[in-house]
Amino acid sequence: MELGSTAELVMWKGPIELYRSGPWNVFEKRLGSFLLQTIGEDAKGGHKKMVAVLLPVFLLILVIVFAITYIHRRKRKLREKTESTSKEKKEDLELPCLDFATIVRATNDFSSEKRLGQGGFGPVYRGRLADGQEIAAKRLSNNSAQGTKEFKNEVILCAKLQHRNLIKVLGCSIQGEEKVLIYEYMPNKSLDSFLFYSSQSGLLNWPKRFNIIFGIARGLLYLHQDSRLRIIHRDLKASNILLDNELNPKISDFGVARMFSGNQTEENTKKVKGTHGYMAPEYAIAGLFSMKSDVFSFGVLVLEIVSGKRNRGILFPNHGLNLLGHAWRLWKEDTPLKLVDASLGDTFTISEVVRCIHVALLCVQLHPEDRPNMGSVILMLSSGITLAQPKEPGFLIERMSVAGESSTNELTVTLLEAR
Repeated sequence: MELGSTAELVMWKGPIELYRSGPWNVFEKRLGSFLLQTIGEDAKGGHKKMVAVLLPVFLLILVIVFAITYIHRRKRKLREKTESTSKEKKEDLELPCLDFATIVRATNDFSSEKRLGQGGFGPVYRGRLADGQEIAAKRLSNNSAQGTKEFKNEVILCAKLQHRNLIKVLGCSIQGEEKVLIYEYMPNKSLDSFLFYSSQSGLLNWPKRFNIIFGIARGLLYLHQDSRLRIIHRDLKASNILLDNELNPKISDFGVARMFSGNQTEENTKKVKGTHGYMAPEYAIAGLFSMKSDVFSFGVLVLEIVSGKRNRGILFPNHGLNLLGHAWRLWKEDTPLKLVDASLGDTFTISEVVRCIHVALLCVQLHPEDRPNMGSVILMLSSGITLAQPKEPGFLIERMSVAGESSTNELTVTLLEAR
């Protein structure tokens, strides 16, 4: 076969049809048709394979891109929500919000050397701000019996309450999980550190003790009647009474306090929050609390201030009664002065001491309706009006002696027995 100036031998198997229109054109068409058909079939199969491989890869990439976009948007919304919630919380608190780093510097990074004590809310630290002001910083503990709800409750209440016998809250700090309350610093710490330790009890003469009793009564009257809110403290005790430079009392720790509205006089709860030895019978047993349950706690506190002894954890010899039972027994025997703290010697005014014991016994009556309100208590303590005779108090006997005091959210009342 002659192809231009070059001769080639082409081997072909299979039928070939020849046409007279020219050997080259005929051969080219037949061979080209065959080659194009073959190539077309190969290309079609390769395309299917390529689609089968690339389509899953494309879908996988699409899913990954979608997932990354979704996660990014979700994180951004969550961050914006957190920032918004944090801002709203700070606005709702109605208190100055200090930067957490400021509190860290003021307390030397919450140094153990700055630690003042431990409460149900968390540890309390002494600090000094840049302007020289001394503060007490109460830091919410992760394993605290109280939590964020109690923290917010205390901040909101303290922001609305202002009285010389209530602790003053200077501000708060909220940063992520860190929550800190900033109080005015009380150099003499709490009342229990004076009453129940022999080395300190002598520092409280009778005029100072009476001033403390009267100051606590004024603070409670403000909470119950004179403030724009009606507040039930629910955890009044010696360790929650702080003392300033001149030993004036300040009621503190409003984490479990409740606010009453309108004509509400009492409330019931399934979760009893408070401290053994200070709770009224109806509250400890049935979860029923009111202003009269605070009055009961006040009565216990007065007997502790007069005697220098705890109500709970100490059973008196010969009769196995607690402080309430011991005071009642001495009252019936007409020997109430035997209750007086020995460290007072003969420096007290007999009429004032006896009157305080009398008022305290009226406050710890078994039934709420037999207890006076705080307005009447103030009147009884400050005047010579005739007082009603007390009946037998509630919670005279402890089934077992437990040293110290304990606070908890849900109390078991089988430890105590009302008579």
